[in-house]
Amino acid sequence: MPAADASTTSNALAARLRALLEATETHQLPLTYQQAAEALGLMPPRTIRRVAEALEVTIHEDVAAGRPLLATLVVSRQPPHLPGPGFFSLAVALGRFPEHQDDHPQAYRQELAAVLASRR
Repeated sequence: MPAADASTTSNALAARLRALLEATETHQLPLTYQQAAEALGLMPPRTIRRVAEALEVTIHEDVAAGRPLLATLVVSRQPPHLPGPGFFSLAVALGRFPEHQDDHPQAYRQELAAVLASRR
């Protein structure tokens, strides 16, 4: 798939993912990457990767708009149930999270609380 097509696809999927996360009841959050992929009707291959790429789009959008990162609502099913490494790398690169990895879990919890508070 050409880069422009991939970008358009990621943006369209990001819009669908944003709508899904905004419509999901708070008590059902966070979703796992697999739950998000299934809710979006994604079929293999690369379902989790496509969700991650769509989440990266939402992170860029949220940072640009000064909003809490909606991407905090999608996590790994594996303990400690945090977003994947790409989430943290991008959040650091965009100046939203501290660089030191030991500070990431606390930064995540604060960001998650901000997202949940914004839903009320």
